[in-house]
Amino acid sequence: MFKKTLILLSAVAFFINNVAFADIKFWTTETQPARMAKQEDMAKAFEAKTGIAVEVIPIDEKELGKRATAAAAAGDLPDVIYHTLQYVLPWAEAGILDVDANNDVVKELGKKTFAPGALKMAKKGNKIAAVPVDGWTQMIVYRKDLFKKAGLEPPTSYENIVKAVEVLSSDDMFGFVAATKTDENFMSQVLEHVLLANGVNIVKKGNQGWKLKRALEFYKTIAKASPPGELYWKQSRELYFAGKTPMIIWSPFIMDELAGLRDSAPPTINDDPTSSELASKTGFITNLSGPGNKSGAAWADVRYFGITADADTDEAKQFIMYSMDEGYTSTLSIAPEGKFPVRRGNSTDPEAFTKAWSKLPVGVDRKAALTDLYSADVINNIVAGLDTASRWGVKEGKLSKASKIINSQFLNRITRLYIDDQIDVDEAVDMINKALKQFN
Repeated sequence: MFKKTLILLSAVAFFINNVAFADIKFWTTETQPARMAKQEDMAKAFEAKTGIAVEVIPIDEKELGKRATAAAAAGDLPDVIYHTLQYVLPWAEAGILDVDANNDVVKELGKKTFAPGALKMAKKGNKIAAVPVDGWTQMIVYRKDLFKKAGLEPPTSYENIVKAVEVLSSDDMFGFVAATKTDENFMSQVLEHVLLANGVNIVKKGNQGWKLKRALEFYKTIAKASPPGELYWKQSRELYFAGKTPMIIWSPFIMDELAGLRDSAPPTINDDPTSSELASKTGFITNLSGPGNKSGAAWADVRYFGITADADTDEAKQFIMYSMDEGYTSTLSIAPEGKFPVRRGNSTDPEAFTKAWSKLPVGVDRKAALTDLYSADVINNIVAGLDTASRWGVKEGKLSKASKIINSQFLNRITRLYIDDQIDVDEAVDMINKALKQFN
């Protein structure tokens, strides 16, 4: 019996002596193996510099809300969480985030070094509730060569797009490929972008009036210029890659594919699926404006670092400071094509991180830097979208309400009824306003 006990105690001692106890715990939703490996490497580099060990813990994005709520109730939150925009204000209100600590980090890094839109969406009172890390903006992807040849202005506004549709539509060319598949989140995102551009605010009290009407009329115009059927991201990419449309709305994840770097989605505009010809002919617009909102808006997905209420605050701050400064290029390198720098630079060079990011390799089957594929003007333009980044319900603290409205998909369904001429625009506006009242 004594011998067995001694063996057991020895085993326990061996286990304890060989476990590296982390000083801080970091939850991340970047769970893919390659991305986890990069984050582990960053944690090791941070430990080598500071002596602070970081345990990188993958959390599935769809589980993040439930896991955080349960951990908060148990007083066992990690020190830092990498999370989406939707959690910033709710977690701040619930006491899950240490707003003062996060605001301190932003101030120390320098508010002016961050994209204004990313800060604005995380604002709670006069403080920034979480630290912006990276983001991407939805884009109007267009054939700048065809626009130039036709003497057209870039598609920065409803007016310019409608004119381009009229000029460029032909038997061989659809003027646009809009999202019309009502049960796809892609249509929800595109529709929100278009409505935001005209100043439509679905969480605002009272009826949505002429701004909604003009936005729906515009959406019908681009939908009527599109092929028939139920369209989403797949058809829009395929038709643009085949040279069958001059304009689509897509995410920046199309940028490496445009350049022939991904075999699963090759450009078919010519006989070479690895050609960068289409990339060289493509322009990108992030900020779209309508007659009801001359300054326009960009639809953005922004991610944040949040120091939690249970954190070792000083060590958590050091980790974020490192990840957003000395290690920021490594942070962005996890997936450069979808991680635009929300912190542009530092006190030495206000564009330091934008420059470094633009040189990071993108692609799957082949790799190339964005600067090898696109001009400096193109790169600066897509990054600038984060300056005007917006989402319904953010500034009002009603992102949860906006999400419920969007997820119900009645906006998609009513818009599709109008596109298909089953109702007129006034009926569509009335139906939307009636449906919105259910969420008050």
